Amino acid sequence: MSKMDDLHTQALDLQAEIEAAAERLDVDALVHQKLKLDQQIAHPNFWHDAAQAQSTVKQQSKLDRKVAPWLDIQKDVDDLVGLLELEDDTMRADLASQLDDLFRRLARLKNDLKFAGPFDDHDVIMNIYAGAGGNDAQDSAQMLLRMYVRWAESHKYSVKTVDESAGDEGGIKSATLEITGDNLYGKLKGEHGVHRLVRLSPFNAESRETSFAKVDVMPKVERPEDLALDEKDLRIDVYRAGGHGGQSVNTTDSAVRVTHVPTGISVAIQNERSQLQNKEVALTVLRSKLLALQLEQHKEKISELKGPQQSNEFGSQIRNYVMHPYKQVKDLRTRFETSDVEGVLNGGLDPPINAYLEHSIGR
Repeated sequence: MSKMDDLHTQALDLQAEIEAAAERLDVDALVHQKLKLDQQIAHPNFWHDAAQAQSTVKQQSKLDRKVAPWLDIQKDVDDLVGLLELEDDTMRADLASQLDDLFRRLARLKNDLKFAGPFDDHDVIMNIYAGAGGNDAQDSAQMLLRMYVRWAESHKYSVKTVDESAGDEGGIKSATLEITGDNLYGKLKGEHGVHRLVRLSPFNAESRETSFAKVDVMPKVERPEDLALDEKDLRIDVYRAGGHGGQSVNTTDSAVRVTHVPTGISVAIQNERSQLQNKEVALTVLRSKLLALQLEQHKEKISELKGPQQSNEFGSQIRNYVMHPYKQVKDLRTRFETSDVEGVLNGGLDPPINAYLEHSIGR
């Protein structure tokens, strides 16, 4: 076999591998979705509903970023196969270089196959709750909040604090984040669960304390029609906002609590400036919570859901962060371990996230 024949065989193998990977990602379906969005955007009345239009443009942009690299690599490998069939030895070195580049591009694109779940490309709503452990748990919850914010910022993702409840002597009782970026639910869904921290207490230097915090990770539901809520199942309460804020805080009943009565799930938001804005944010978070619960309980209908039962206490954790008497982060599902506790808590979450993704693919 000549060197050109060998390159041609490699290129054909690569072409088949790319086609198989694109089929697994269902690139054709994604292209069809994008074409439908392109048609909507081209409609003369598209911008009459500005909020809906912005959501559609965002979806289109996200689909384009996902689809374009696959279409490009399919075209480039087809072109390369055609050139190799010319059997021009003067082009061999250049074509070999192009083939190597295509192999590298495919290796990077294969990472997208980790995010082939139906909601993996969604943005994320994240709730962090202090669990058992009093002041230590509230301080630990704030450490987790800082960890996720720093991880997101290190990847240039957008992070917005939707709501936050301060702890009694520091830390937080709870916080809600909205994190925006590519494949975020796919990357962060493995963080969902109870996290356990063991350390010398900052509130009592003589005492080694174990505290817990619960992290809920939910795919953000962008549009109301993606998860319809029955008005009769909702209880909406308004009250006066408290805590730090703008001039309107503590002067109007702008805070909103929305409760989904069948499941008992409740969302309270007070950070926005108006009651209407707080209600819209609360409904978005509620839809995201219900969708996550639907996925967890494998129910087809929202009406079939039961309220969440997981407790924030010993025995139900997914990951341990031990700072005393030794240093170790250990994920109890993947067996990932590292002694670099400070690095992880400062936002170095990629290793445990990648370990979870590899673990999930292998199951």
